[in-house]
Parts: sequence; structure tokens; C-alpha cells
Amino acid sequence: MAFLVLFSLLCLSLGNLISFQATAQQDPTAGFTAVSLSQSNFELQKPYDKSPSERYSFNNGEHRLWVFANDKPHSPSSTTKPRTEIRIRGYDYSSGVWQFEGQAYVPSGTSGTSIMQIFGGSSRATTIMLRVYSGSLTVYRDPVVLPNMYNRWFKVNVIHDVGASNVKVYIDGNLRYQGSGAGGDSHYFKFGVYTQDGASNYMESRWRGIRVLRRN
Repeated sequence: MAFLVLFSLLCLSLGNLISFQATAQQDPTAGFTAVSLSQSNFELQKPYDKSPSERYSFNNGEHRLWVFANDKPHSPSSTTKPRTEIRIRGYDYSSGVWQFEGQAYVPSGTSGTSIMQIFGGSSRATTIMLRVYSGSLTVYRDPVVLPNMYNRWFKVNVIHDVGASNVKVYIDGNLRYQGSGAGGDSHYFKFGVYTQDGASNYMESRWRGIRVLRRN
């Protein structure tokens, strides 16, 4: 009798766990439609004195972007830190609900860099930045949205509701962050590596499956 009760409780607990995992994972793209993207929508920003192949490669659908902490900025007149980023052209927005989706990979050793951002804001230059610090993926410096993220692929979905001034970050289908926007009247998506304070000498991120979506 005791065995049957214990078995029943175990089955109930397992069922609840499966149910919880099923509800925790979501499809962030439900209700959104992907826009058309081609190579012309991907503008590479890299140290101005380097050729594209010295800081970027694209093979078998995978973008690989890298930069060094002592590299030049992306233009001779810029005072910003080194970057190798792709700026998505053709879909700047000032209203509506927009979403960035991609699978990312960051090799160990990369730290102190932004790997994805929504540019544009009134209280700061960006609406959001996803950064890497010592193996953790963070929103700016804090909070951590994915620990132990080196050397593995993970899926990133970032949703920006301009009217509601709201930003959500999903990692592998799980909502890991929700916060306020930063105002501004023009926004666009970027991904790659952009040097931040406390950067490692070498920074790299890889991306595949890039999509931009807007709410129906």
C-alpha cells in the first residue's frame, strides 16, 4: 500500500514537472511575421583600417565576427570603442512591436563585449544591450539572463514594444528578462561584438538563423 502511494506521488510530481517545463518554454514568435532579409540588409561595421575578411566571415549560413580591444573604431571620425557588428538595414522602426531572433555562440575567453543591441534611445544610446561578462550573458551589466554560456549555441529572441516602452528577452524559448525601453524615435537591430569596459583582448560571436519579425 505504501509503495502504491509513493508511486502515485512520484508520477504526480513528474507530471507537474513536465507540465511546468511545457508552459515555461514558449514560442516568442507567435503572432509575428518575419520580414524578408537578404545580404543587402546586412551592413558590416568593422575597424576602418581592416578589410572585411580580417574581422568577418560568412560560411554555411553562419556569421562569425571578431575584434581586438586595441582595434580602430569603425570610422576615422568615431570616438567609440572597437566593434565588428552587423547593422540590419531596411527595417528601422519608430512604432509597433518588433522582434530580433538568432542563434548565438560565444567562445570561451570573450568578455566585456556587447553581442546584440537595439540601437536608439533618448535616455541612453541603446534600448537594450546583451553583453558577455566572464561566461554570463547579461542585460547591460545586470541581470544575468544566461549563465555558463560559453562554447554552445543558444537561441535569442528580443521583443521591443515601442508604444508600451517594453523589452523582453527570451533565451531558448524562456522569458529571462522584461524591462522598460529607453525612449527614442528611431531603432534598429545589431549583432556581433562591440567592445565594452573590462573587455578581453579578443572578442568573438557567431550567429545563424537571423530573423527580424513584426507583430501582425
